[in-house]
Amino acid sequence: MSKELLHKTATEVAALIESREVSPVELTRSLLDHAHELNDSVNAYISFRDEAALAEAKAAEEEIAQGNYRGPLHGVPMAIKDNIYIGGEVTTMASRIHGDFVSKDDSSVVKKLREAGAVITGKLNMHEYAWGIDNNSPHFGAVHNPWNLDKVPGGSSGGSGAAVAADMSFTTLGTDTAGSIRIPSAACGLVGLKPTHGRVAKYGCFPLAWSLDHIGPMSKSVADAAATLQAIAGHDHRDPTSVDVPVADYSAALGGDPKGLVIGVEEDYFFRDVDSPIEELVRKQIEELVSRGAKLKKVSIPALAYSEWTELATSLSEASAIHHHDLQNRPEDLGADIRFLFELGELFSSVDYLQAQQVRRQIKQEFTAALQDVDVIIAPTLPVMAPDIGSSVANLNGAETDLIDSFIRFTGPSNLTGLPALTVPVGLSDDLPVGLQIIGRAFDEATVLKVGSQIEATNPMQGRRAPVGARALTR
Repeated sequence: MSKELLHKTATEVAALIESREVSPVELTRSLLDHAHELNDSVNAYISFRDEAALAEAKAAEEEIAQGNYRGPLHGVPMAIKDNIYIGGEVTTMASRIHGDFVSKDDSSVVKKLREAGAVITGKLNMHEYAWGIDNNSPHFGAVHNPWNLDKVPGGSSGGSGAAVAADMSFTTLGTDTAGSIRIPSAACGLVGLKPTHGRVAKYGCFPLAWSLDHIGPMSKSVADAAATLQAIAGHDHRDPTSVDVPVADYSAALGGDPKGLVIGVEEDYFFRDVDSPIEELVRKQIEELVSRGAKLKKVSIPALAYSEWTELATSLSEASAIHHHDLQNRPEDLGADIRFLFELGELFSSVDYLQAQQVRRQIKQEFTAALQDVDVIIAPTLPVMAPDIGSSVANLNGAETDLIDSFIRFTGPSNLTGLPALTVPVGLSDDLPVGLQIIGRAFDEATVLKVGSQIEATNPMQGRRAPVGARALTR
């Protein structure tokens, strides 16, 4: 089997599997070989499921041969982030404390992936307990960005971003509490979707902050993200935050003409302190949509001025409550960076937390009001480019700026509101990808994906791929 198949998107290879031009078993074996070959340099996988994956691929192949094709993930090999449980198998959360943890049950999303016929090839590296944005793990090592191995891939779903960018997984799942799907997707040149809070059930996913956590797809294309979301969306009573609302046909919503689309732009927050090449690429795409018939409308969301404090007060407080016992009894087993954050979280008072929820309500109300007048709000995903591994600062127009604060500044508001947010790649700056973020109305992922597909159709990446995976596949 040609390694070139691994370059294809999940939906492209799905069509070949459905027509039986490609064997799920041979495809899975090829992907596993490629992933093993690259993992020493990229470090995207924490663990592989070679035997289990090949068995799943064989079962898928037999079903398809019998005419029982389940849909666009059937027989497609993919890995998932290592805070999402597979029943009977180790899920580490990239931690020492849970290094041997085995769940009894599959998570909601793994159950749905199995129902869709996906082949799960392994578990992907991440920032410890999903609380970080550079994916430099003291326990499992740093993940390297396939566009430049010296750069961070973003986090906390850095292994997910690196794996898909390097063709070590066709699509994948990440989790997002302050941007952990969208940050590595932007840094690695992927499409990443944080769905509406409650759209995808979180049963069987180790929490970081209950009211902010989301699970969603990280993919090579908008079509792949739509197909992956289709497979995992839906209610599960075992997750108290899951919402029982109808699931749209996301793939059918893609494409079309942006004529009549109303784009909201919030200048005061989302275009303040942005690295110039990033701002230029994002505005260029907005102008392209307008040239094709979209309308532009400025919106104002004043409460965004307090969103960074609100996000941190909420996430740190909830995370510290979750990890309080281990912080008291096993602090030496926590990485120094997250131990500091958990300790910091214990300093917030109940007054601080409740005040943050009042501000959060105001932010949500202002977003809801703005989205009554526009279809989506477009912004940069990240205001700065990915720095070198080990750096705590990023470059903002020639000046150093704090990395964590910068990376979550534009992504965190959608966790506070729970609104769906999609990042799509729109070009390169210094040979690294730049992401554009599309924020939509609650449970209207279809419109967000549709706009993403209209941007993707202009081919802003001009066929450029992450060099690490591309070189390996041509050897």
